[in-house]
Amino acid sequence: MNKNDKTRSGDLQRTTKETDIRIKLNLDGTGEAKIDTGVGFLDHMLELFAVHGSFDLEIACTGDVQVDAHHSVEDIGICLGRLIHQLLSDKRGIERFADVTVPMDEALCRSVVDVSGRPFLVVRAAAGSELHGKTGDFDLELVEEFLRAVSTYGLLTLHIVIEDGKNGHHIAEAVFKSFARALKRATRIVSDRIPSSKGIL
Repeated sequence: MNKNDKTRSGDLQRTTKETDIRIKLNLDGTGEAKIDTGVGFLDHMLELFAVHGSFDLEIACTGDVQVDAHHSVEDIGICLGRLIHQLLSDKRGIERFADVTVPMDEALCRSVVDVSGRPFLVVRAAAGSELHGKTGDFDLELVEEFLRAVSTYGLLTLHIVIEDGKNGHHIAEAVFKSFARALKRATRIVSDRIPSSKGIL
C-alpha cells in the first residue's frame, strides 16, 4: 500500500450455518464504531477497539447465541482478521512491529504485534489475573478465542501479557485497548519499503 493512498478500507461478508456477519473496516479512520454482534460485552470491547485504534469499524452479526456466544465471537475474529490481512495488501510501508502497554484501573496489559505474515498467539497472565469466569453473561475465556481468530486469519504474531488485574471486565478492556493501539501503530505507513529482509511479508 503506497503511503500516498488516502485510506485502506473495505468490507467482507461471511455466512455459515452458525453466523451471518457483515464487517466494514477503515484502518485509517477516526474511531467511528457501529457494532451489533448480538453479544453485548463484545459490542463494548469492539467499540473500544475502534476508538482506541482510531479505526472506523462496522460489524453486524446474527449468530446462534441461543447456544452461547462462542461461534459469534470466534467468527467475528475470523472476519476481522481476514479483512485486516486483505487491507494491508503486500504490507508495503508499514511500521510492522509495535509494543503498547495500557492500564485500566488495577489491570495492566501489554500487547506486542508483529505484522509478520506468520500467525502466532501467546496469551500469558500473572497469577490471579487470568481471563476466566464471567462478566455479566459473557465467558471471559472467549477473549482469547477472539484474539486467536484475529491472529490466525490476519497472519499476525500477537503476544498478550496481562501483567496485573483482578476485575475481569477491567482486564478485558486493557487487552482490547492495548491490542488496538499496538495494531494501529504496527500498521501505520512510515516508508515506501516492505519491512522485511526477505522483501516479502
